[in-house]
Amino acid sequence: MRRIVIVGGGYAGFYTAWTLERTLRPGEAELTVIDPRPYMTYQPFLPEVAAGSIEPRHAVISVRKRLHRTRVVAGSVTRVDHATRTVQVHPAAGPDLEFGYDVIAITAGAVTRTFPIPGLAEHAIGLKHVEEAIAIRDRLLVAFDQASVLPPGPERRALLTVVFVGAGLAGVEGFGELLSLSTALLADYPELTVADLDFRLVEAQGRILPEFTAATAEKVAQSLRDRGATVHLNAQLTSAVDSRVELSDGTTFDANLIVWTAGNGANPVVANHTDLPVDARGRLVVGADLRVATPDGPVPDAWAAGDAAAVPDLAVDRPDVYTVPNAQHAVRQGRRLGRNIAAVLRGRAPKNYEHRSLGVIATLGIGRGVFQSGPITLTGWPAWLIHRGYHVLAVPTWHRKFQVLAIWTSAHLFGRDIVSLQSAMDPRAAFVGASAGTGQPTGRATVARIEPEDKPRQGMAA
Repeated sequence: MRRIVIVGGGYAGFYTAWTLERTLRPGEAELTVIDPRPYMTYQPFLPEVAAGSIEPRHAVISVRKRLHRTRVVAGSVTRVDHATRTVQVHPAAGPDLEFGYDVIAITAGAVTRTFPIPGLAEHAIGLKHVEEAIAIRDRLLVAFDQASVLPPGPERRALLTVVFVGAGLAGVEGFGELLSLSTALLADYPELTVADLDFRLVEAQGRILPEFTAATAEKVAQSLRDRGATVHLNAQLTSAVDSRVELSDGTTFDANLIVWTAGNGANPVVANHTDLPVDARGRLVVGADLRVATPDGPVPDAWAAGDAAAVPDLAVDRPDVYTVPNAQHAVRQGRRLGRNIAAVLRGRAPKNYEHRSLGVIATLGIGRGVFQSGPITLTGWPAWLIHRGYHVLAVPTWHRKFQVLAIWTSAHLFGRDIVSLQSAMDPRAAFVGASAGTGQPTGRATVARIEPEDKPRQGMAA
């Protein structure tokens, strides 16, 4: 039985394994997926997770629950040695492992690209994983609670200052969704006004949203300004020490929430720890049929797809053009990769990957969006509805589709949930405080005690 190892359980890896399970007969091959996270994250939902429009678990798909004939290994691949057909794995627990294989599919994706900016690692949060989206939402909600008991001034404004660094699709969607949440929250915080909010979008280039045309991107930037946001173009983050943001254009301000969405970088395992050919950007070199390739031809039994691979874009009639790293391509490449591996196992020729983009779409908050396909551009409610319709169809499994539709409907009828569970990051605090006899988490108390003979002050509930 042929052993097929899939490195990475994201879009491309999940759909490769899912397609192989449905294509291959039982006993035709042994499938293994290796990934440190036992779930696939549907990343287009992360901005809405951060804004509370989608529950975090609804943005992820359990690999174990959906792949019934695949072994799932929770661990990080540290090296791929195709010469010996082995993969080195650092598991979630226990000693390092080595897996042998006959066929390998590398779909390890990309990692968040960062720079050695002072204070960045200590204070910024990414927006690539569901845990980060949860942390962003919780920090913003806690900031509203804290700001509501402070007088107007610099301290209150700093708590409600949010900066996104990087204005690509992920950054603008996250920024727009959090801006939408924050302005909606003001109805529940009568102590605060829109003047207390300070939302800033920072982009190193002269425009935002490179995925859209320049004219459409400028319309989006102006709409964000009209909603009270500041858009810094041709500006870079130079320091975030002590959450004091300094930009290359001379602007400085304090920010409670710094979100880094300034692009993706090569997966270090692919770029530095494999004997397979990679390009100057650290991506695996593949042919249009997704086989790893050298100038002399395909590498036997080695395949790659998704963000970890430089896949030729056959929809563009120019050489040296590769598919952009987005969900559309990763999903479709995963399906094509699964079919191609099955075809080669059965002695048939693989087919090339070719897909024309359906367009580009972004959510900018409830009732706000932008959609572009060729000469057609839509904004506002129509684009927002297209965004929701497309993604509820695209998210895997009927179970998730119904859950997402249910939470969207609930949020539309009753509003978004505004409860922060940031205390879950330190679940023992209340227990330790109780053991110490304080009845409070150790550190600053969160609730003032009112004795029976005390009268509540005006504006406070007893």
